[in-house]
Amino acid sequence: MVKSIKEYKNFNIKENHKNSIILIGNFDGLHSGHQKLFSLANKYKKKHRTKIGVFTFEPMPKMFFNKDLRNFRISNKKQKIFLLKKLGVDFIIIKKFDRVFSKIKSIKFIKNILNKKLSAKYIFVSNNFRFGNKREGNVKQLLDNQKICNYKIINPQPLLMRKKVISSTLIRKLLQNGKIEKANRLLKRNWSIVGKVQKGRQLGKKFGFPTANIDITDYVIAKPGVYAVKVKIQNNSKYIKGIANLGYRPTFKQKNILLEVHLFNFSRNIYNKYLTVDFMKFIRAEKKFKNIEQLKKQVKIDLLKAKKIK
Repeated sequence: MVKSIKEYKNFNIKENHKNSIILIGNFDGLHSGHQKLFSLANKYKKKHRTKIGVFTFEPMPKMFFNKDLRNFRISNKKQKIFLLKKLGVDFIIIKKFDRVFSKIKSIKFIKNILNKKLSAKYIFVSNNFRFGNKREGNVKQLLDNQKICNYKIINPQPLLMRKKVISSTLIRKLLQNGKIEKANRLLKRNWSIVGKVQKGRQLGKKFGFPTANIDITDYVIAKPGVYAVKVKIQNNSKYIKGIANLGYRPTFKQKNILLEVHLFNFSRNIYNKYLTVDFMKFIRAEKKFKNIEQLKKQVKIDLLKAKKIK
């Protein structure tokens, strides 16, 4: 049973959440590097008998400043909250990131928000953490204000894999290159997309492979192609194995990216239901076929491969 978590949309937090450990960041994907950070935070929580809070932003600042950056996220807001619960977080502040907030001077952010509003006791940040108007604030400024604002900065070394920092950026690149199994190892779980089943052109049904069509909204676009997946239907805890095509369906001249999922041994109507699609293995890249018969032959080969994946 995952514990409950208190959510705030502003800085007016309850008294019992003041003088806590505060972790600041996007925490997109909550990968193994993030998990190491939360493991350390939990040691501080136990030792100092305090609580853990997360201070994060919606939308992600990079997406706010770059309106053309539509497909970027590793996990959506709901997934992030669920994962934070599992990591022992007691409360989360999800601040709406807008033009007004982006213009706050870094020293005001420290003194008015971190100190006066949150009364932060321990602040966990990464080396590259920047904040305030035009990203003027940095870890050095936070360190310089420790005594005045009565907090302590915890700035642990990042987790490395083969001398590379495990980061959300690295995981996005792995997904974009079709290296799903490597990405899953760094996430310590399967990368997944949560989306609503929509009415499509029903092309799959016409040639014997009915699919559930899912809009991937603002998720990062993994390498277009065919994947072995397992799927959980809304309000159901059991997974069903399947196969998915993520791409533009060049044979049918589709313009928009689409996730199509075919579930094995399944025939129920799931329109308007939310699915959690776990990506297990990359089977092949997307390609254009000369005709439907060629596509059918390839789909049969893909299905056999996907069914062998455990």
